[in-house]
Amino acid sequence: AQGIAEMSGDVGDEGAKVLQNLDAVGNTTKAITKGIAIATAVLAATALFGSYQDAIRGAIATSGDALGALTEQQSLQYFGVLNVANPANLVGLIIGAAVVFLFSGLAINAVTRAAGAIIFEVRRQFRDHPGIMQGTERPEYGRVVDICTRDSLRELATPGLLAILAPVAVGFGLGVGALGAYLAGTIATGVLMAVFLANSGGAWDNAKKFVEDGNFGGKGTEAHAATVIGDTVGDPFKDTAGPAINPLIKVMNLVALLIAPAVVALSVGDSANSPLRYAIAIGAAVIVIGAVIVSKRRGGAIDESDISPAAAASN
Repeated sequence: AQGIAEMSGDVGDEGAKVLQNLDAVGNTTKAITKGIAIATAVLAATALFGSYQDAIRGAIATSGDALGALTEQQSLQYFGVLNVANPANLVGLIIGAAVVFLFSGLAINAVTRAAGAIIFEVRRQFRDHPGIMQGTERPEYGRVVDICTRDSLRELATPGLLAILAPVAVGFGLGVGALGAYLAGTIATGVLMAVFLANSGGAWDNAKKFVEDGNFGGKGTEAHAATVIGDTVGDPFKDTAGPAINPLIKVMNLVALLIAPAVVALSVGDSANSPLRYAIAIGAAVIVIGAVIVSKRRGGAIDESDISPAAAASN
């Protein structure tokens, strides 16, 4: 409401200040509720560890191996899920913690690229249709909406593949013990990262509003310019990357729960097949790495040369 009122120009100074204060309160409330939401995701993920352990036991029984016939090393692998003394489990724990940071970076870069594409289109319309500024010509709203829709779906591919295939690569490559440690690393890092992103993003947004209220010189000062830059980073923090970690944790837990029987079946018993297991892990890892590389190669910066008539015509 505050943004719409500011763009309309029909709200007086007193009304605008009230809306701005309400927006600041809303940002603080959102940060608190997002922390509660991620806490519920952690509780659900922790509860899934019991189901994960049951799935491993059931898969071992189905494979034809008795639980008592397992060697000590196999028992640690299958039942010492969080035993970091096992090097494979420690590697899985580190990978799980790192995936959260990679996922957050992909989400923030996706917002940057989509915003750059919209800026490019808006500049093109202002240049090719001067009547927009005089109010004699209607903007092409549909093109901007199309960019938002298309880019949001396209940018969803890489984080989605990461959330689904990373547990597959760890589980089939390092085993179910490492997969359990991977989930533990994801949960531990994810809850802290989500709270950090929600709180810091809201703080940056409120800092801009605090300066716009007249503090530190108000609008048009260097302090205001700095807070605007901070808000540019804070918005994808609190509205994109932070909330997205919640479904990331849930999806990874569900994928791990689904593939655990297959990992055990290909590891022990009559159906053990190490080459196939490693091939699945390598294939999943290659797909994830390829998707990340393609995502990183997409351009996101807009400079003055990009808004020339020739560049616009080629676009």
